[in-house]
Amino acid sequence: MLKTFAKGGVHPPENKFSADRPIEVLPLPAKVSIPVSQHIGAPATIVVAKGDKVKVGQLIAQSAGFVSANIHSSVSGTVESVDPVLDSSGYKRQAVTIVVEGDEWEPTIDRSPELNRTIIADAQTIIKKISEAGIVGLGGATFPSHVKLSVPTGKKADVLIINGVECEPYLTSDHRLMLEKGHELMVGIQLLMRALGVDKAMIGIENNKPDAIKYLSDISKDYQGISVHALKVKYPQGGEKQLIKALINREVPSGGLPIDIGAVVHNVGTAFAVYEAVQKNKPLFERVVTVTGKNLAKPSNFLVRIGTPVTDLIAAAGGLPDDTAKVVNGGPMMGKAVTDISVPVTKGTSGIIVFPANESRRKADSVCIRCAKCVTACPMGLEPYLLIRMSQRMMFDKMEHERVLDCMECGSCSFECPANLPLLDYIRLGKSEVNKIIRARKN
Repeated sequence: MLKTFAKGGVHPPENKFSADRPIEVLPLPAKVSIPVSQHIGAPATIVVAKGDKVKVGQLIAQSAGFVSANIHSSVSGTVESVDPVLDSSGYKRQAVTIVVEGDEWEPTIDRSPELNRTIIADAQTIIKKISEAGIVGLGGATFPSHVKLSVPTGKKADVLIINGVECEPYLTSDHRLMLEKGHELMVGIQLLMRALGVDKAMIGIENNKPDAIKYLSDISKDYQGISVHALKVKYPQGGEKQLIKALINREVPSGGLPIDIGAVVHNVGTAFAVYEAVQKNKPLFERVVTVTGKNLAKPSNFLVRIGTPVTDLIAAAGGLPDDTAKVVNGGPMMGKAVTDISVPVTKGTSGIIVFPANESRRKADSVCIRCAKCVTACPMGLEPYLLIRMSQRMMFDKMEHERVLDCMECGSCSFECPANLPLLDYIRLGKSEVNKIIRARKN
């Protein structure tokens, strides 16, 4: 029987149109705009100025604290400006805009295709290299990876969990990475194991990727301590807490972190980036992005330089269909629509989905009849119908008591609601206000 998590979950249509499309290298853009806040935590501090010449892999913004991340140039060329640009959030944020000239890389980066399986770095060196390379969680959360690996005093990890689930509909970038970079991924996992001081790693993959499960299972025999586990197809199987419950049957306490129960979770994309950082001395300045949609001419998976305009990705996938009404950054469940398709790709861009008009309009909502489908769907055991009422009435103190901060914003409640209520929108609003209250309380 396939493993899965216990509470809630839904089954949206998979729509994995690009699953059989190998990763293609996207041609270099004419210009990139690289935001300095592409991660959870403090924005990086810019260390270049207008007119400076930069190379691929050169540091252009320095981490501004422990919970922050370095930013590197993804191209070679001349810094055109250091000004705010519109990003996928819909707001203008500080960025470094570079006009591309050639493709000159930092000479310290090993660009050879040969696999480097020999690990010589110790735990602290691995964590230091990950920090220097600006690696963040590539599953979408963008939490600085070196922070996760720096286990607090008094706590200890005993298992590393690798998220190869990719439960969001449409997205296939992790699937392709597992098929095409399996050995590099395994070495990256070994590096993470050494950094944490654990001898066991578990890779969780949903059962709709049998080719990835078979391939990684076969090659894992050559890598001690790494095992592959097939999981039931159920959204949001890839949530940290849900994946931990499915694989090791432990529950992260409310308000707690995976390390509280001895686990650390990293995405397969992050593990591959760790391999490149430690074994190839390559900072994180490019990533695999799925570009897809039902009416798109050529759904694809592209290796994309950070800062590339989304317009370039859509053009490479056949161009914007005439009936397009919405373009979403991320998956359809947790992603957000962009206001302008010229916004840049960032470290957290796992996919770009093009939706036609007939799938882009909200359905008219109606009265909640307390059917409790949202409660059944919630993987965190919350009561979304109650939280939306509280948010509408600005009862934010009571929302905190009802554990609104445990909401992972997966959208399962909105997906299941027969009244088409904007449950997640109001819950997000409530979370934001509760966080403000908590910050004010601390001050």
